[in-house]
Amino acid sequence: MRAVVYDRYGPPDVLRIENVPTPSPAAGQVLIKVAATSVNLSDWETLRGSPLYSRIGGLRTPARPILGSDIAGRVEAVGPAVTRFRPGDEVYGDNLGLKGGFAEYAIAPESVLAHKPAALTFAEASTIPQAGVIAWQGTGGAAPGHRVLINGAGGGSGSFAIQLAKRLGAHVTGVDNAGKLDFMRSAGADAVIDYRSEDFTRGGPYDLVLDLVAHRSVFAYRRALAPGGRYRCVGGSVPALLRILTVGSLAGRLTGRRLGVLAVKEGPTHFGPVADLCVAGDLTIHIGHTVGLDDVPAALAEVGEGRALGKVVVSVD
Repeated sequence: MRAVVYDRYGPPDVLRIENVPTPSPAAGQVLIKVAATSVNLSDWETLRGSPLYSRIGGLRTPARPILGSDIAGRVEAVGPAVTRFRPGDEVYGDNLGLKGGFAEYAIAPESVLAHKPAALTFAEASTIPQAGVIAWQGTGGAAPGHRVLINGAGGGSGSFAIQLAKRLGAHVTGVDNAGKLDFMRSAGADAVIDYRSEDFTRGGPYDLVLDLVAHRSVFAYRRALAPGGRYRCVGGSVPALLRILTVGSLAGRLTGRRLGVLAVKEGPTHFGPVADLCVAGDLTIHIGHTVGLDDVPAALAEVGEGRALGKVVVSVD
């Protein structure tokens, strides 16, 4: 099978297309003929091996030679003890543990997969499991009258988060670079900020800050919060995360604010509700564009460098 592989951490040019053996499913696993895989920031981090936590399981060299976790496709074969799927079923899920989506076939545990809704294309379904869950859990607790700020709102998770916070009745401010301001407005943001020209932590105050690209000091984040407000970050450098978990947690408690890292819960139970909203037409899936396997390096760079509008999808078949 054709696959995009790498054997050392680095920039996109360490990736190459190779013909590799098609894997076989073990007990509890499913072999998927991949139709589409969406690109996530976690793919970029694992390609580069930075932040350090992206090297879990492979400190010096990558633990998995093929990236791509948000997979949608058809079941090709099932391993022993698989009970929920059979060959021909259309499935999707977040295969973060094994990855392998940037290839013609991928192995995934049965537990991470769900039947693809018939109303969604494979490309659409592939955008939901990771980005949708982060947005769903990150905006939980928003309510009518709340002021919500989403930092990194022009990407995949951000475009879902804007819509979800609006559905909960919040006033939403989106933060990203100048090239994404119109896109964030089109996704439903009430206000937009170009982080390069305006310091969002000096605005507000906000009842909820969802930070998808944490790089600022904990004291700046605390300053942006209203009394009783919450700050949640997803990802960031190891030092930044440690500061939020320690100094930020203490400083927040002393001032009646809550600062912490969003512990994302994975799996069909968590991405299913987001898919239901998409099927019902209550959420719009924003796909910036679709590329093929040969263009995976460029797609990863686009997402990692913050240039993508919404989700970028790799179409395999």
